[in-house]
Amino acid sequence: MTIHRHFGQFRRSFAVQILLLAAACWLCVSPDVSAQGAGPLPTLPPELEQVRTALEKYQDPIMAVHDGYFSTLGCVEYPSAGGLGQVPYPAGGMGVHFLNPALMGPEVDPLRPQILVYEPVGDKLRLVAAEWFVPLATGIKQRPQLFDHPFDGPMEGHHPLMPSVLHHYDLHVWLWKSNPAGMFSPTNPDVQCPTSGYSLQEAAPHIVTHQ
Repeated sequence: MTIHRHFGQFRRSFAVQILLLAAACWLCVSPDVSAQGAGPLPTLPPELEQVRTALEKYQDPIMAVHDGYFSTLGCVEYPSAGGLGQVPYPAGGMGVHFLNPALMGPEVDPLRPQILVYEPVGDKLRLVAAEWFVPLATGIKQRPQLFDHPFDGPMEGHHPLMPSVLHHYDLHVWLWKSNPAGMFSPTNPDVQCPTSGYSLQEAAPHIVTHQ
């Protein structure tokens, strides 16, 4: 079975799974999240300020669901930095990812990230970052770049929330929460996941070859 067929099957099965998860979690997510636990917004260059303004409506996670972003449910954190053969993630949190499979492709649009990242704050979710995500199975020929910054990867899929065979590049941008590790770092030491529920401590994904 080719990786393209794997990717097609993944998109279909994953879309069904996240639709069910979104339906199950619909009543547990409050739209009143924009001010809860929020610190001062990071200072951004004009290009990124435009992106943040365009995505501001997704402070309400229900609006994100309406536009095709569905929660992968788990709050992800990395207690240890990436080691030999892994993507060099600093230790820190990521949060809860909302993924839009319809936006996956070989091209990246600054105003249409494939993933929105939320931090749990009390019983609400607060938008903290956007992520651009490009699977190798889309036919991409070389490492993508956005905002004059190269993507991380290529790497395995982030098990267990996605299949390890979903090899990809990605780029995190912390548009709504300051990150001591850097605006483009994949992890943020100031992001905290709950101590119970669907919090997942993962290991940094392994680097793969892009042929």
